[in-house]
Amino acid sequence: MTESRVPERHAKLLEYAQSLTPPSGWKIEVSGDEIIMMAGPSVIHQRNLLVVREQLDAHRPAELMPSENTDLASPNVGKLRNPDLTYIPIAVVESGGNDVPAELAAIAVEVVSPSNPENDLVGKVRDYPLMRIPLYLLIDPREGGLTLYSEPADGVYHQQWNGRFGDTVPIPEPFAFGLTTSALIRYPD
Repeated sequence: MTESRVPERHAKLLEYAQSLTPPSGWKIEVSGDEIIMMAGPSVIHQRNLLVVREQLDAHRPAELMPSENTDLASPNVGKLRNPDLTYIPIAVVESGGNDVPAELAAIAVEVVSPSNPENDLVGKVRDYPLMRIPLYLLIDPREGGLTLYSEPADGVYHQQWNGRFGDTVPIPEPFAFGLTTSALIRYPD
């Protein structure tokens, strides 16, 4: 297969995935040649996301808006991902459509799912820097861990901050604040 055909194949796969209608409570993502369908999140997942969202909302630049479960697309690298929370320019609403160019996202936030942790811990750590998403905040309620990835270049994140629930996460520009995590809840054992 030639390089010129790869983006075309990825674009067709993205188009097909976007034409699917998942069952209520499910969402669809594309990574390379895979279409991934996932069930909706638990209430612990949702609560943890709320704790983070409220703080990000308080520090978000006026030109960004929060969006949960928005399709971020990167057709040239064959990726369609749907982060739990992202912040995108308000101006993208004017363009319409169901997906947003991934490189416009300021951050992707994921709360690890107990049923499919590899998707957040491996797949998205691989995909988000390729999609040029500058910040990836990973919250893992299974063990109470936190990771902030930043500085994507050459398809990988070059900086990684690790912590535990209760630590303050140093969220850089465009938010520039310390995210408190003492209110996050772990999944039951």
